[in-house]
Amino acid sequence: MNSSESSASVTFTLYASLRLYNAALLVVVSVLYVSGLVLNLFLLLVIWVESGLHRPMYVLLVNLCVSGVMGSSSVCLHIITHLLSSRQQTSLPVCLTQVFFINAYSGSMFCILALMAYDRYVSICKPLLYHSIMTPAKVRTMLLLVYVTLGSSSAVQVLLLCRLRLCRRSVEKLLCDSLVVSKLSCEETPLIAAFGLCCAIAVVVLPCLLVLLSYLHIFMVVLKRSKVKGLQTCTPHLVTFINFSAASFFGVIYNRLSQQVPEAVNVFTCFNFFIVPPLLHPIIYGVKMKEIRKSAKKMMKRHL
Repeated sequence: MNSSESSASVTFTLYASLRLYNAALLVVVSVLYVSGLVLNLFLLLVIWVESGLHRPMYVLLVNLCVSGVMGSSSVCLHIITHLLSSRQQTSLPVCLTQVFFINAYSGSMFCILALMAYDRYVSICKPLLYHSIMTPAKVRTMLLLVYVTLGSSSAVQVLLLCRLRLCRRSVEKLLCDSLVVSKLSCEETPLIAAFGLCCAIAVVVLPCLLVLLSYLHIFMVVLKRSKVKGLQTCTPHLVTFINFSAASFFGVIYNRLSQQVPEAVNVFTCFNFFIVPPLLHPIIYGVKMKEIRKSAKKMMKRHL
């Protein structure tokens, strides 16, 4: 990408179509974003303060919250800025930076949910070996592998997008993603499409398969031992995984049909993938997990 292209800007025309609702959208996005940020930070504080929660499952939950905050911040701050501005434009480097964080967010959520499913599998199916399998060192290694892989793949995708020659400068969306930048190109982008497909298989399809296999083994063990109570610790994770998978599915369908869907669907899909999951996850875990509820109450009583 030459200097003239790197200094160019991308215009998001959807904001002009929604101008009558800008004030309402600004309030909704701000309230949802700040609420999600406060809830995630509170959950992180509870886990950090209470030493009894310094266990693999809660370490993974901390990383899930951090990924959610990263994803919602990269999108919500962008949307709020454009809703407050008279010109909805973003420089190409800023757009590509957003692509990086969006890719890292979506991949990290699936990978961390897969690690959490594996943690529940070991806990329920191999309880005597749990502490030897899910050691702090192994958990740190798995998380490091996830972040290095996602950071590298996202960086490569951004570098591939940087090489494109762009003929268009406007998009009918609220934000930048890799598909948006690809559609601005003057030529076909088979290499970027192939690389994106490989990344999707590695950080979405394979983690989903790991989750499904983990819960298949869990259900078989629970039914065999008649210990239905063992599923209670899986409920928050299952709800979180189903919620995020559904949001991702609708996001993929929308990306393929973005020219044929109403503007309201455009906005809903964006909110459903980037704003709602980070807001719901701390609520789900805070309500469903007894240890977190007790620790939160104890901390609030101690400080208030």
